[in-house]
Amino acid sequence: MHRFLRLSILLVGMFFAVGSYATDTAPPITTEDDLGPQVEQPIEFPHNRHAGLHDPADDADPSKPAKGGMEINCMYCHTYARRSMVAGIPPLRKCIGCHQSIESVKETPRIKKLFEYWEAKKAIPWKKVHDLPDFVRFNHERHVQRFVFQQNRPVQEACGYCHGDIKTMTVARRQKPLTMGWCASCHQKDHLVSASSSETSHGPNDCFTCHK
Repeated sequence: MHRFLRLSILLVGMFFAVGSYATDTAPPITTEDDLGPQVEQPIEFPHNRHAGLHDPADDADPSKPAKGGMEINCMYCHTYARRSMVAGIPPLRKCIGCHQSIESVKETPRIKKLFEYWEAKKAIPWKKVHDLPDFVRFNHERHVQRFVFQQNRPVQEACGYCHGDIKTMTVARRQKPLTMGWCASCHQKDHLVSASSSETSHGPNDCFTCHK
């Protein structure tokens, strides 16, 4: 009898715990067009301005605010992506290295705040957008080396597989499910080994690759 009561109490507790977790977590992304929760950042970084496509109309009058982007390579700022598990957030000095010479935007609210952090000698407390559980290990280097350097695919296309069309966003938002099933479905596809070969292969499917 006591064993039955303990089991009943345990099941009720688990029910409420799962219900509470489901209430607190963000709604799942169901399609590739859905955007994840909007993460408020200390500075509204305009990805569309830095990585977006260039608008030829901007060349007509450089004194006017540009409408297009600068098509900056993702790995110029996220330098660790090609040689490390993590893509990395650029240090503040990299931002300042460019913006200390761009007079046309120095008085904008975003850049003023950028220099406030610089003068205070504080790192910008960026918040994670594409955050994975602690038991998942995603290796940027392996994916970038395969799709960018071996297959010669455009960087934005390769990064966009997982991060979505970042060049059209201001503050980045999660645009892909990033679930285990979603990752596994890509690993099951035929991917070219290199741009100079028609040979294909699948991604690894052993648990230890991503769960160490």
